[in-house]
Amino acid sequence: MLKVIEEHRSIRKYTDKAIPKEVMGDILNAAIRASNTGNMQVYSIVVTTDEKIKEELAPTHFNQPMVKQAPAILTFCADFNRFNKWCRQRQAEPGYDNFLSFLTAAIDAIIAAQNACIEAENKGLGICYLGTAIYNADKIIDILNLPKGVVPITAVTIGYPAETPELTDRLPAEAVVHYEKYKDFSNEDIDRIYAEKEARADSKQFIAENKKQTLAQVFTDVRYSKANNEHFSKVLFDVLKKQGFID
Repeated sequence: MLKVIEEHRSIRKYTDKAIPKEVMGDILNAAIRASNTGNMQVYSIVVTTDEKIKEELAPTHFNQPMVKQAPAILTFCADFNRFNKWCRQRQAEPGYDNFLSFLTAAIDAIIAAQNACIEAENKGLGICYLGTAIYNADKIIDILNLPKGVVPITAVTIGYPAETPELTDRLPAEAVVHYEKYKDFSNEDIDRIYAEKEARADSKQFIAENKKQTLAQVFTDVRYSKANNEHFSKVLFDVLKKQGFID
Protein backbone atom coordinates (compact mmCIF):
# COMPACT_ATOMS: atom_id res chain seq x y z
CA MET A 1 0.00 0.00 0.00
CA LEU A 2 2.89 2.38 0.73
CA LYS A 3 4.15 1.78 -2.82
CA VAL A 4 0.69 2.73 -4.16
CA ILE A 5 0.74 5.96 -2.15
CA GLU A 6 4.28 6.86 -3.23
CA GLU A 7 3.45 6.31 -6.90
CA HIS A 8 0.27 8.43 -6.91
CA ARG A 9 -0.32 10.35 -10.13
CA SER A 10 -3.20 12.57 -11.15
CA ILE A 11 -4.71 10.88 -14.21
CA ARG A 12 -6.49 13.12 -16.70
CA LYS A 13 -6.86 10.67 -19.62
CA TYR A 14 -8.81 7.42 -19.33
CA THR A 15 -9.59 4.40 -21.49
CA ASP A 16 -13.22 3.53 -22.21
CA LYS A 17 -12.99 0.36 -20.10
CA ALA A 18 -15.88 0.19 -17.64
CA ILE A 19 -15.21 -0.20 -13.93
CA PRO A 20 -16.53 -3.61 -12.79
CA LYS A 21 -19.31 -3.40 -10.22
CA GLU A 22 -17.35 -5.38 -7.64
CA VAL A 23 -14.31 -3.10 -8.05
CA MET A 24 -16.42 0.00 -7.51
CA GLY A 25 -17.99 -1.72 -4.53
CA ASP A 26 -14.57 -2.25 -2.96
CA ILE A 27 -13.63 1.39 -3.61
CA LEU A 28 -16.82 2.63 -1.96
CA ASN A 29 -16.41 0.25 0.97
CA ALA A 30 -12.91 1.60 1.54
CA ALA A 31 -14.43 5.08 1.74
CA ILE A 32 -17.09 3.88 4.18
CA ARG A 33 -14.42 2.38 6.45
CA ALA A 34 -12.65 5.74 6.79
CA SER A 35 -12.13 7.44 10.14
CA ASN A 36 -14.82 9.99 10.94
CA THR A 37 -16.07 12.20 13.75
CA GLY A 38 -17.95 10.34 16.48
CA ASN A 39 -18.77 7.53 14.03
CA MET A 40 -21.57 9.75 12.70
CA GLN A 41 -20.41 9.41 9.08
CA VAL A 42 -21.77 12.81 8.15
CA TYR A 43 -20.85 12.56 4.48
CA SER A 44 -22.36 11.17 1.30
CA ILE A 45 -20.88 9.95 -1.99
CA VAL A 46 -22.73 10.52 -5.25
CA VAL A 47 -21.52 8.13 -7.96
CA THR A 48 -22.12 9.51 -11.46
CA THR A 49 -21.74 7.27 -14.52
CA ASP A 50 -24.64 8.57 -16.64
CA GLU A 51 -23.35 10.43 -19.69
CA LYS A 52 -26.09 13.05 -19.56
CA ILE A 53 -25.37 13.96 -15.95
CA LYS A 54 -21.62 14.08 -16.67
CA GLU A 55 -22.42 16.54 -19.47
CA GLU A 56 -24.28 18.70 -16.95
CA LEU A 57 -21.45 18.49 -14.44
CA ALA A 58 -18.69 19.32 -16.95
CA PRO A 59 -19.12 23.14 -16.88
CA THR A 60 -19.02 23.13 -13.07
CA HIS A 61 -15.55 21.58 -13.34
CA PHE A 62 -14.36 24.17 -15.88
CA ASN A 63 -15.05 21.75 -18.76
CA GLN A 64 -11.96 19.66 -18.09
CA PRO A 65 -12.17 16.84 -20.70
CA MET A 66 -11.65 14.07 -18.14
CA VAL A 67 -14.99 14.85 -16.51
CA LYS A 68 -16.86 13.46 -19.51
CA GLN A 69 -14.20 10.92 -20.42
CA ALA A 70 -13.82 9.16 -17.06
CA PRO A 71 -16.19 6.20 -16.51
CA ALA A 72 -17.19 7.54 -13.10
CA ILE A 73 -17.20 10.73 -11.08
CA LEU A 74 -17.49 10.46 -7.31
CA THR A 75 -18.75 13.61 -5.58
CA PHE A 76 -18.01 13.61 -1.85
CA CYS A 77 -20.37 15.77 0.19
CA ALA A 78 -20.60 17.06 3.72
CA ASP A 79 -23.98 15.67 4.76
CA PHE A 80 -25.95 16.35 7.94
CA ASN A 81 -29.29 15.78 6.19
CA ARG A 82 -29.44 12.06 6.95
CA PHE A 83 -28.09 12.39 10.50
CA ASN A 84 -30.52 15.21 11.33
CA LYS A 85 -33.47 13.12 10.11
CA TRP A 86 -32.37 10.18 12.22
CA CYS A 87 -32.08 12.41 15.29
CA ARG A 88 -35.56 13.86 14.83
CA GLN A 89 -37.11 10.45 14.22
CA ARG A 90 -35.61 9.35 17.56
CA GLN A 91 -36.89 12.31 19.60
CA ALA A 92 -33.50 14.09 19.60
CA GLU A 93 -33.16 17.69 18.43
CA PRO A 94 -29.99 18.17 16.32
CA GLY A 95 -27.86 21.27 16.80
CA TYR A 96 -25.77 21.04 13.66
CA ASP A 97 -26.84 24.21 11.84
CA ASN A 98 -23.48 25.90 12.36
CA PHE A 99 -20.07 26.31 10.76
CA LEU A 100 -18.31 23.85 13.08
CA SER A 101 -20.69 21.09 12.00
CA PHE A 102 -20.07 21.92 8.34
CA LEU A 103 -16.32 21.76 8.91
CA THR A 104 -16.68 18.44 10.74
CA ALA A 105 -18.65 16.94 7.85
CA ALA A 106 -16.26 18.40 5.28
CA ILE A 107 -13.29 16.77 7.01
CA ASP A 108 -15.14 13.44 7.12
CA ALA A 109 -15.89 13.69 3.40
CA ILE A 110 -12.24 14.39 2.52
CA ILE A 111 -10.97 11.46 4.60
CA ALA A 112 -13.50 9.16 2.91
CA ALA A 113 -12.41 10.47 -0.49
CA GLN A 114 -8.76 9.73 0.18
CA ASN A 115 -9.57 6.17 1.29
CA ALA A 116 -11.51 5.66 -1.94
CA CYS A 117 -8.64 7.05 -4.04
CA ILE A 118 -6.02 4.84 -2.43
CA GLU A 119 -8.16 1.74 -2.96
CA ALA A 120 -8.86 2.75 -6.58
CA GLU A 121 -5.13 3.13 -7.27
CA ASN A 122 -4.47 -0.15 -5.46
CA LYS A 123 -6.74 -1.84 -8.01
CA GLY A 124 -4.93 -0.31 -10.98
CA LEU A 125 -7.28 2.58 -11.64
CA GLY A 126 -6.33 6.23 -11.95
CA ILE A 127 -7.88 9.14 -10.11
CA CYS A 128 -7.86 12.93 -10.19
CA TYR A 129 -9.26 15.25 -7.54
CA LEU A 130 -11.46 18.12 -8.74
CA GLY A 131 -11.22 21.09 -6.39
CA THR A 132 -13.80 22.82 -8.56
CA ALA A 133 -16.55 20.96 -6.67
CA ILE A 134 -16.45 23.48 -3.85
CA TYR A 135 -15.97 26.43 -6.24
CA ASN A 136 -19.27 25.71 -7.99
CA ALA A 137 -21.09 24.04 -5.13
CA ASP A 138 -24.26 25.99 -5.86
CA LYS A 139 -24.57 24.57 -9.38
CA ILE A 140 -23.63 21.04 -8.35
CA ILE A 141 -26.29 21.11 -5.64
CA ASP A 142 -28.92 21.70 -8.32
CA ILE A 143 -27.56 19.09 -10.75
CA LEU A 144 -27.27 16.33 -8.14
CA ASN A 145 -30.47 17.28 -6.26
CA LEU A 146 -28.64 17.76 -2.97
CA PRO A 147 -31.09 18.65 -0.17
CA LYS A 148 -30.60 21.13 2.66
CA GLY A 149 -27.74 20.06 4.90
CA VAL A 150 -25.66 18.66 2.03
CA VAL A 151 -22.71 20.50 0.40
CA PRO A 152 -20.28 19.11 -2.21
CA ILE A 153 -16.70 19.23 -0.96
CA THR A 154 -14.64 17.50 -3.63
CA ALA A 155 -15.11 15.32 -6.69
CA VAL A 156 -12.88 12.59 -8.06
CA THR A 157 -12.69 11.19 -11.58
CA ILE A 158 -11.98 7.44 -11.65
CA GLY A 159 -11.09 5.10 -14.50
CA TYR A 160 -8.41 2.98 -16.11
CA PRO A 161 -5.45 5.20 -17.09
CA ALA A 162 -4.69 6.01 -20.72
CA GLU A 163 -1.49 7.80 -19.68
CA THR A 164 1.39 7.48 -17.23
CA PRO A 165 2.47 11.01 -16.38
CA GLU A 166 5.62 11.74 -14.39
CA LEU A 167 5.30 11.87 -10.64
CA THR A 168 4.39 15.35 -9.47
CA ASP A 169 7.10 17.08 -7.46
CA ARG A 170 6.69 17.50 -3.72
CA LEU A 171 8.43 19.79 -1.24
CA PRO A 172 10.96 18.17 1.11
CA ALA A 173 9.75 16.87 4.48
CA GLU A 174 11.20 19.86 6.34
CA ALA A 175 8.65 22.07 4.57
CA VAL A 176 5.66 20.38 6.20
CA VAL A 177 6.90 18.41 9.22
CA HIS A 178 7.52 20.10 12.58
CA TYR A 179 8.74 18.22 15.66
CA GLU A 180 7.31 18.99 19.09
CA LYS A 181 6.39 22.61 18.23
CA TYR A 182 5.96 24.68 15.06
CA LYS A 183 9.29 26.06 13.85
CA ASP A 184 8.78 29.16 11.72
CA PHE A 185 10.74 29.65 8.52
CA SER A 186 13.60 32.07 7.96
CA ASN A 187 14.25 33.64 4.56
CA GLU A 188 17.07 31.15 4.12
CA ASP A 189 14.73 28.25 4.94
CA ILE A 190 12.25 29.40 2.30
CA ASP A 191 14.98 29.74 -0.33
CA ARG A 192 16.27 26.24 0.42
CA ILE A 193 12.85 24.55 0.61
CA TYR A 194 11.62 25.97 -2.70
CA ALA A 195 14.94 25.84 -4.60
CA GLU A 196 14.36 22.49 -6.29
CA LYS A 197 10.75 23.33 -7.23
CA GLU A 198 11.75 26.67 -8.72
CA ALA A 199 14.61 25.09 -10.69
CA ARG A 200 12.36 22.58 -12.47
CA ALA A 201 11.92 22.97 -16.22
CA ASP A 202 8.14 22.91 -15.95
CA SER A 203 8.23 25.67 -13.32
CA LYS A 204 10.31 27.84 -15.62
CA GLN A 205 7.85 27.09 -18.42
CA PHE A 206 4.90 28.18 -16.24
CA ILE A 207 6.70 31.46 -15.51
CA ALA A 208 7.41 32.12 -19.19
CA GLU A 209 3.92 31.15 -20.40
CA ASN A 210 2.27 33.46 -17.90
CA LYS A 211 4.78 36.28 -18.43
CA LYS A 212 5.70 36.41 -14.75
CA GLN A 213 8.98 36.93 -12.91
CA THR A 214 8.63 34.17 -10.30
CA LEU A 215 6.75 30.91 -9.78
CA ALA A 216 5.05 32.42 -6.74
CA GLN A 217 3.50 35.08 -9.00
CA VAL A 218 1.97 32.32 -11.15
CA PHE A 219 0.12 31.14 -8.06
CA THR A 220 -0.89 34.55 -6.68
CA ASP A 221 -1.74 36.27 -9.97
CA VAL A 222 -2.98 33.47 -12.22
CA ARG A 223 -3.81 30.12 -10.66
CA TYR A 224 -5.25 31.19 -7.28
CA SER A 225 -5.76 34.93 -7.44
CA LYS A 226 -7.21 37.06 -4.66
CA ALA A 227 -10.17 38.04 -6.88
CA ASN A 228 -11.06 34.41 -7.60
CA ASN A 229 -10.59 33.39 -3.98
CA GLU A 230 -12.94 36.15 -2.84
CA HIS A 231 -15.51 35.32 -5.52
CA PHE A 232 -15.66 31.61 -4.72
CA SER A 233 -15.60 32.35 -0.99
CA LYS A 234 -18.79 34.35 -1.47
CA VAL A 235 -20.33 31.51 -3.50
CA LEU A 236 -19.53 29.05 -0.71
CA PHE A 237 -20.76 31.42 2.00
CA ASP A 238 -24.09 31.76 0.15
CA VAL A 239 -24.29 27.97 -0.23
CA LEU A 240 -23.74 27.44 3.49
CA LYS A 241 -26.56 29.86 4.24
CA LYS A 242 -28.87 28.17 1.76
CA GLN A 243 -28.00 24.68 3.02
CA GLY A 244 -28.59 25.64 6.67
CA PHE A 245 -25.09 25.72 8.13
CA ILE A 246 -24.90 29.45 8.90
CA ASP A 247 -27.44 32.25 9.36
